[in-house]
Amino acid sequence: MVNKSNILMTLGASSHSIEEREKHDYYATEPYAVELLLKEESFSNCIWECASGEGHMNEVLTRYGYTVFSSDIVDRGHQDEIIDFLNYDGQWEGDIITNPPYKYGQQFVEKALSVVEDGAKVAMFTKLLFLESKSRKQMFQDNPPKVIYVSSSRLNCAKNGEFEKYPSSAVAYTWIVWEKGFDGDTVVKWIN
Repeated sequence: MVNKSNILMTLGASSHSIEEREKHDYYATEPYAVELLLKEESFSNCIWECASGEGHMNEVLTRYGYTVFSSDIVDRGHQDEIIDFLNYDGQWEGDIITNPPYKYGQQFVEKALSVVEDGAKVAMFTKLLFLESKSRKQMFQDNPPKVIYVSSSRLNCAKNGEFEKYPSSAVAYTWIVWEKGFDGDTVVKWIN
């Protein structure tokens, strides 16, 4: 007999997990995932990591020479400022790179594209499943990504940043990169 709950957990369906989801949907990004992105894309020197968690992305971006402003809705000891990104009402001069809370992924994309200047990049690390939703279809049509980088190997996001507790993943991840104002065909590339 097939256990539907186990299948959905394996696919990364967040509402079908045995464990409770982290309150603020904090699942830290494996640093190697950022390195894969930076091998393919260049960004402006000034980057906002607006869901920075414990700074895993920040460390890689800084090591690659970028100036990073980090914020999060929760103080995890690695933020320049505590900001509820979805309620931010300013503008940002630079690019945005983050792993948004999955349940707010679409809102993060829309907010990021609304606060950056024309030509700026927005890069979101998310489950590959993020691409397949009727509710997100209009967003992708109105704001086509410039490039989608599909990881050919399994990358990892660890609940509460506990990589030792969650050493592997059955979830496929992707980087989706928008350039504000881009209105062409999306390119799909495989990385790693």
